[in-house]
Amino acid sequence: MSKTIFITGASSGIGEATAKLLATHGWNVVITARGKAKLNEIAKQIGGDKVLAVKCDVTDYDSLEAAVKAGAAKFGRIDAVFANAGTGGQSGGFSEAPRESWEAIVNVNILGLAYTLQATLPQIKAQKGHVVITGSIAGRRSLDGSMYSASKHAANAIGYNLRGELKGTGARVTVIEPGMVDTPFFDDPKPDALRPDDVARSVHFALSQPETVDLHELVILPTPPQD
Repeated sequence: MSKTIFITGASSGIGEATAKLLATHGWNVVITARGKAKLNEIAKQIGGDKVLAVKCDVTDYDSLEAAVKAGAAKFGRIDAVFANAGTGGQSGGFSEAPRESWEAIVNVNILGLAYTLQATLPQIKAQKGHVVITGSIAGRRSLDGSMYSASKHAANAIGYNLRGELKGTGARVTVIEPGMVDTPFFDDPKPDALRPDDVARSVHFALSQPETVDLHELVILPTPPQD
């Protein structure tokens, strides 16, 4: 029986690339995001009966719970979750950045992550499955005036704490921590950054490890430009 993964933030960038890659490796994919039209387009590109597109907002727990139930109903179970949805902030630092941007960061990057875990963990525990979290190198470094960085430090902490909570259940937790990735997250192209496919391969690598391997963290950085 094919395994099934539930992916948030799957309408573009890392989430989209991961869904497409895992589908080619035999996974069933439940792709979720706030925009259903783009999800439907991605589902059509993946094709076949291995994909389910569900509109879902990670800041709305009822929305998440309904999406998880829909995925489990279609594929029979959820074996893994890729908690990938995230948002960036606005400039100005702690002195001047709009407070609304902080609220969005906290609601999506921290609460949305926690909500995603709570909605999927019954399935993950039952299947002795795998939680993969999109962190960031920004969660390992100090970035001046960055609430986004603070939220990624929180994502790392959630991963550490969840791993302790799940000890003895057979479920595993991996935090993927990429450097800058060239995605729609940025307004301008980032030619020297990682590509979404780079991170997708890292997610697949983590999920492909045997039960005897517990991969806690995976830091991925772009190769520095050559002189």
